[in-house]
Amino acid sequence: MKRFWLVSIQMDTVNETAERGEGLLLGADSIDLSRPDNTELIRGAPLWLEALWYFVGLPMLRSPLITSSAFRCRLLRVFGAKIGRGVHIKPGLRVKFPWSLEVGDHSWLGEDLWIDNLADVKIEAHCCLSQGVYLCTGNHDWSSVNMRLFRRPITCRRGCWIGAKAILCPGVVVGAGAIVSAGSVVTRDIPEMEVHAGNPAQFVRYRKLWDRSSAAQTAR
Repeated sequence: MKRFWLVSIQMDTVNETAERGEGLLLGADSIDLSRPDNTELIRGAPLWLEALWYFVGLPMLRSPLITSSAFRCRLLRVFGAKIGRGVHIKPGLRVKFPWSLEVGDHSWLGEDLWIDNLADVKIEAHCCLSQGVYLCTGNHDWSSVNMRLFRRPITCRRGCWIGAKAILCPGVVVGAGAIVSAGSVVTRDIPEMEVHAGNPAQFVRYRKLWDRSSAAQTAR
């Protein structure tokens, strides 16, 4: 009788799922990555430009032999990126699609920063993205048997700081002046002027700003 009750409950769950339009619940043997669903992928540029970027532009952007930040800014602009004034770019930067990147004035992009921008990435003015940060705009729907790809843009508002080795997940907006501590994984929006840390990143405290140079001048 108990076994019959359990089977009945399972069948009710399956029926409810089917009624919601989600289809039947399947097991691991139904996963089929031989037919991936990448219909949402929009590359945003002709194939020849993408090839030129991967074989010429990207190696120069990442090269430690090229020390000029101004050269990296010009290179990204040539390939369609919107790069503001006074942007400082360290060696090792990796950008998926430069034509889907916007960086505001006087922002800093650290060593080995990876902007995996299958969707648009906007970094506003005076932001600091430290070494090894990963901006992930694409992910896979693990409830789909063929791991359907989906894309979401990422935005870093003015004056925010993303600490070393942190990860920003698809669709995240980091608010103005907010801080993401080193090694954190950000899965949801962070309000402005808040400090978040951990995996997943959680609120720690509010950021307080002081103009210490003005205070020193006043003391004189």
